[in-house]
Amino acid sequence: KGIRGAPRDALIADVTPAACRGAAYGLRQSLDTVGAFIGPLLAMVLMIITVGNFRSVFWVAVIPGMLAVAVIVFLVKEPSDMHSAVRPQSIHRRDILMLDRSYWLVVGVGFVFTLARFSEAFLLLRAQSVGVPTAFIPIVFVLMNIVYSLTAFPVGHLSDRLGRTGLLIAGLAALIAADLTFCFAKTISHTAIGTALWGLHMGFTQGLFAAMVADTATPHLRGTAFGVFNLAGGLAMLISSIVAGLLWDVFGASATFLAGAIFAAMTLVVYVPIRKRV
Repeated sequence: KGIRGAPRDALIADVTPAACRGAAYGLRQSLDTVGAFIGPLLAMVLMIITVGNFRSVFWVAVIPGMLAVAVIVFLVKEPSDMHSAVRPQSIHRRDILMLDRSYWLVVGVGFVFTLARFSEAFLLLRAQSVGVPTAFIPIVFVLMNIVYSLTAFPVGHLSDRLGRTGLLIAGLAALIAADLTFCFAKTISHTAIGTALWGLHMGFTQGLFAAMVADTATPHLRGTAFGVFNLAGGLAMLISSIVAGLLWDVFGASATFLAGAIFAAMTLVVYVPIRKRV
């Protein structure tokens, strides 16, 4: 995932007009998320059909992977101007320094935001803690991804017309609401509402952050820009998930989600004053 993410998003920026960039990333997120819940559901069905034969399920999983490779090799074309100049093959610090201030502001906001968005595995733990039967725990992911996939493209499309700022703030508000719902959850229905809000915040933010990186990155350094952004996000996710786990073990589930809400509020505090500069 680390290898494919940056070049994929850079390629989308290269072949998409700036006026519909939000819609393009929203569509990418929607399709990616549809696969994210259809794949596991299909795997569950195949496990039932094959009576738990993991090897057969993995062989079936090879098929869509090979189809994806075939699409890239035979149908996806680089923009013609990508080969117009000789490009260095190694990473140089000067390339990173060429990325301007507005880009680094996006990276900073994304980093703080991801500190509030720890691993979705904690949603499963929370669902289990309020009484969701173990056999139905995967439905949490399905519900989250359904909401995510249904909102990512419309939000991206709207961002091309209304701007990214207000929609990103709405996504942060949804994350705060999701964290607070999980913090005080007592029943399965509370968990379902929190899960839907979590999927809503993903739909409102993930495609927008990708579009904002593409908007602010130097065109010939978009791959580098997405790589650095993904690196920062990965580090923030690692930190936030470790802290979330420690809080869960020491203070309980409510403390974990309350901390998430606080970090999401901090992101709003950081983002609102600088929103016109990114």
